[in-house]
Amino acid sequence: MHLYSLLSLVVGGEIVDLVQETGAVAKVVLLLLLAFSLVSWAIILSKWSLLRRARVQSGRFVRAFRKAQRLQDVGAVAEQFRPSPLVGVFEGGFEEYRRQGGVSSGVIRNPLAVQRAMQIANSEELTRFERNLPWLAITGAVTPFVGLFGTVWGIIDAFHGLGTAGAATLRAVAPGISEALITTAAGLAAAIPAVIAYNLIGSSIREFAARGDDFGLEMLNAVERQQLQTAGRAAEAAEGRR
Repeated sequence: MHLYSLLSLVVGGEIVDLVQETGAVAKVVLLLLLAFSLVSWAIILSKWSLLRRARVQSGRFVRAFRKAQRLQDVGAVAEQFRPSPLVGVFEGGFEEYRRQGGVSSGVIRNPLAVQRAMQIANSEELTRFERNLPWLAITGAVTPFVGLFGTVWGIIDAFHGLGTAGAATLRAVAPGISEALITTAAGLAAAIPAVIAYNLIGSSIREFAARGDDFGLEMLNAVERQQLQTAGRAAEAAEGRR
């Protein structure tokens, strides 16, 4: 099937005819808008897939974390819960916990260092989620004006042709104006999904940021509980030796 026939089936033959009859500048504008739209949709679909998997895996990871008796047990299985950002937060805190000797002794010297490590890891995870997201904002802000440029240019060309022909009738000017307005419609078609997706994805990322902060506090509670358990066992052992 020819490309023209395929486009006719998808968007209708009249629109395809109008696109084919537009001038060179309008065709360039439409191609530019198409490129913006394709890149935006690629980002939208990839981000939605990433956030959906992250949301599912975050729930599973939190349940596994709360069931575990020791932080070491969580560290052994954490990698299977990717791409949850909570895994990165846990690994950042657990690495600092391990460096302070918490794995061997169960006691750490500086809990604030563990908290800072988790905050840094949470920031890194959010940066990973936000990668390429500004492109959606750029698309939403720029493409309407790109489409408007094509429309203005097309109207100028239509009125120039009208003046040359010397026929000042609506029938004479309407085809040129309708062709010019296609670029405005294309600009809006590229901008509207990008703006909607940018806000929805940004809201989901802010939700993950809050969940990361909450999980960091829960991790600190687990560290303190493990220290208390270690101290209690040490006290019991000392009491038994007396």
